[in-house]
Amino acid sequence: MNYYNEIKERLIDNEIYLKVKDYSKERHNVIMYYEVGELLFKAGNTYGEDIVGKYSEKLVTEVGKKYNCRTLRRMRQLYLFFERQKWSPQGTKLSVSHIRELFCLKDGHEIDYYVSICIKKNLTRNELREKIKNNEYQRIPIDAREQKIKNEKTEYKDFIPNPIIIKNNNYNVVSEKVLQKLVLENIESFMRELGNDFCFIGSQYKIKIGERYNYIDLLLFNLEYNCFVVVELKVTELKKEHIGQIEIYMNYIDNNLRKITQDKTIGIIICKKENKYIIEYCSDKRIISRKYELL
Repeated sequence: MNYYNEIKERLIDNEIYLKVKDYSKERHNVIMYYEVGELLFKAGNTYGEDIVGKYSEKLVTEVGKKYNCRTLRRMRQLYLFFERQKWSPQGTKLSVSHIRELFCLKDGHEIDYYVSICIKKNLTRNELREKIKNNEYQRIPIDAREQKIKNEKTEYKDFIPNPIIIKNNNYNVVSEKVLQKLVLENIESFMRELGNDFCFIGSQYKIKIGERYNYIDLLLFNLEYNCFVVVELKVTELKKEHIGQIEIYMNYIDNNLRKITQDKTIGIIICKKENKYIIEYCSDKRIISRKYELL
């Protein structure tokens, strides 16, 4: 078999396809990378490892400058990655650039996690890169990971990372007000940390309980779970009075804002340090806690 001519033909066909068709370009590109990568792998086994260098010299001249050694190695790497994962390139919904971000990962379950959130949340390549860099999978509770692997039923709270990463723009955080400022300066990043389909309603959201006004640090709404989400920020260890405070706020939202078609409000306490015993003895399972880490 003339591996070089076969590779050259595939690359030329792909160049023509990309110029003519607008739909399914990425899928076609992934398949082409896979097929050329397979040919390069087989050619290397037949003619030696330097085949990439030899082929790239000719392809740069005959097809295009982008088909250099680096590109050909990536194609071969993509093929080997698909083979290791036992994936079919025909069924992929990711782009080549997304798949390349996954090359550094070895755990198949971790790879599957990032693939699923990429598809579900329509992540850009940079958004995926940021999640991998911030070790989001490792921050998911171990119990939740095992439930997902076993295809067991999971809840929204199971997949809120711990700790929550909050971007720090050189502030010296000494108060809840400053912590809230950091969150609001990067509110979209913060909501992506919490999960999918969040909408921002307000900060220091004013409510009146009896004759006194109270202020909810952050009030969000989750479209997927059709419920309000009360978020309280604490720069101390989680305390029992924090549970009572957020529970009052949640009940207020349920009684005054929640519509009959909406689910009950969820409460998230983000604190400097967790106290698992307090959460363990909290009777309201809608309340969860996560510690924060400044990045």
